[in-house]
Amino acid sequence: MHDDDAMVGRLLTRRELVALLGMSGAAVIADPLFGQARIPGAAAAPCVVQPEQTEGPYFVDKMLNRADVRADRGTGTVKPGQPLRLAFTVSQVADGGTCVPVPGAQVDIWQCDAGGIYSGVTDRSFNTTGQHFLRGHQLTDARGSANFVTIYPGWYPGRAVHIHFKVRTTPAAQKGYEFTSQLYFDEALNDRVFSREPYSSHTGQRRRNEADGIFRNGGQQLMLPVVEGANGYAGAFSVALAMNQSSGRAGR
Repeated sequence: MHDDDAMVGRLLTRRELVALLGMSGAAVIADPLFGQARIPGAAAAPCVVQPEQTEGPYFVDKMLNRADVRADRGTGTVKPGQPLRLAFTVSQVADGGTCVPVPGAQVDIWQCDAGGIYSGVTDRSFNTTGQHFLRGHQLTDARGSANFVTIYPGWYPGRAVHIHFKVRTTPAAQKGYEFTSQLYFDEALNDRVFSREPYSSHTGQRRRNEADGIFRNGGQQLMLPVVEGANGYAGAFSVALAMNQSSGRAGR
């Protein structure tokens, strides 16, 4: 049994999340976490097939069904950083180039924290096995919408600032359509965000979009439009699946 008033992260109860995230498709959000802000593309998502990009080494299929991904499930500790409300719209390209919403698709996101660290993996510079921060999935609703509360991602050497995402249209099946890609951020916005704590404590050379080899393979089409509200950021992204074409792949 789920407690609708159990805390998800440190700011919102599950009931508050339903109220917050039930507004996907609205052009304007207004809530205690983000204040009021217009989300580019949230009201009318274009039917455009976005480029697929590498899954990378840090995907862990933990089956964490949650909208607020900021906390580690084991400890309840919330990763510090600027809150980011992230809304996806998933659709399928139909005959005539029109888009049809895809309900029941599983959208996973995973990203590094403000210091460039991923959860649940072993790397040369960290071991976070058994931790589950900044990972999770949601199922799209009847409108093809899936919504998350996360933080603005940090960076790590060799890569531009990004968030990974994966869409699986039949998550319960052993085989199904799968699409994997990444979201990127405007460098002027990155500069502003990273001038503040906790990001400013992470020193070193950050790779910018234009110097990232993965970004150069379609990254301009994967830029996330982001707006700043009173207490955080918000962005919306449309994913159109060409399920009868070569884009994406079958399998799990």
